[in-house]
Amino acid sequence: MTVDGVVAAARSLLFVPADRPDRFVKAVGSGADLVILDLEDAVPPERKEDARAAVVRALAGGAGRFVVRVNAAAGEHFARDCAALARSAAPVPVMLPKVEGHAQLTALLDRLPDTRVLALVETARGVLAAREIAAHPATARLAFGSVDFSLDTGTREQSETTTWARAQLVLAAAAEGRPGPVDGVTVRLDDPDRCAADSARAAGQGFTGKLCVHPAQVAPVNRAFTPGGEELRWARRVLASPRAGAASVDGEMVDGPVRARAEAVLRRAERYQEDET
Repeated sequence: MTVDGVVAAARSLLFVPADRPDRFVKAVGSGADLVILDLEDAVPPERKEDARAAVVRALAGGAGRFVVRVNAAAGEHFARDCAALARSAAPVPVMLPKVEGHAQLTALLDRLPDTRVLALVETARGVLAAREIAAHPATARLAFGSVDFSLDTGTREQSETTTWARAQLVLAAAAEGRPGPVDGVTVRLDDPDRCAADSARAAGQGFTGKLCVHPAQVAPVNRAFTPGGEELRWARRVLASPRAGAASVDGEMVDGPVRARAEAVLRRAERYQEDET
């Protein structure tokens, strides 16, 4: 699968502090579709250089399922993060925080040409520029930094403003032909039911993955974004219905777009089953 394909298909994206290489193997074995080696928030300034060295060592064996979150383009650590990744022979997708338009993406590409970007939108400016960000050729997928967005706007996590912001990312991704965006983290680490509920809500809003901050969150996230149960049975009933003339399934009309949606459900289910075998 291509880098874009791996990034597009990821349901669960698990952060691990880049200065804790002892946790890398556990993170990879957690079942997460992608592991984000975090050079930004998870690493204090005095540990940044050690973290960069650990990332370079981890990538020496191939990028595999890794993404690297660098520091924001406007910050003092960005250039050194990019220089470290430039030393790695393995091309790795980069999560770029605080993306607010083309300027931050261009700054990254100036240092790391041809990099595929998971653009983290986490400010009011970023949300208002979501379509511009999605349209940039380097953008592989959008992600929502919900915690920082709430801080930037002074809103609560489930406020109408935050719900509207999520919708902007979903619409921008669809308008520009990008995969469904990645939702932000559930900050409660000891509440798998909350994580499952947050994931189900995000899936219903049009997100196709979620950021995780603890291995225990991976399983409920993967379940929420994998078609199963009644959704699969619905898709099979739709595709088994007559194509000629009027048809209905569960009392609802079946037409071309409904069949296309059912086919997409089955493709997604098959893809994740193949990944797990």
